[in-house]
Amino acid sequence: MISTLKKLNIASIVLFLFIVPHSKSLAQQQIEESGDIIQLALPISALASTLIWPENQSTLLEFTKSMGASIIITHSLKVMIDKDRPNGAKDGHSFPSGHTSAAFTGATFLQLKYGWEVGVPSYLLATYVAWTRVKVKRHDPWDVIGGALTGFGCAHLFKNNKKIEINISKLNDNLLVGLVVKY
Repeated sequence: MISTLKKLNIASIVLFLFIVPHSKSLAQQQIEESGDIIQLALPISALASTLIWPENQSTLLEFTKSMGASIIITHSLKVMIDKDRPNGAKDGHSFPSGHTSAAFTGATFLQLKYGWEVGVPSYLLATYVAWTRVKVKRHDPWDVIGGALTGFGCAHLFKNNKKIEINISKLNDNLLVGLVVKY
């Protein structure tokens, strides 16, 4: 199994090298698109790893919870914080970076499941995604740090199917979110 994972990592790195622009003359759009692709490739790789090998299928629920929580937390924070983007877009969806959150959820899941041999290249790809978001001025460094911590935290939170309770309620015009983790 590990030899197959090594092959997947090598294929990912080769793909990464073809996607990454190699000269300053290439458009910002290529940088942004490469980040868009990789932020999907990491969680898709994590999901595929739970489906391809029968011994990993028990972790499908862990991945689903991790990714679901990452998406919910990221988009809830975007709405609650309402921070405009560095490029001037007034959509209020800058913090945290959703691309970075997705990439780090996938990378962390892969690292926790398969160790650092798979984790290091995965984290490098996730860090590249974060860099692209800052480079094209969709986010500032705080936004991508927030996204990375969200993805990293969600993957760790659901490792080994811990008992999680999430309570969401509204008080006046404020949204209150509570989280209880039982080990």
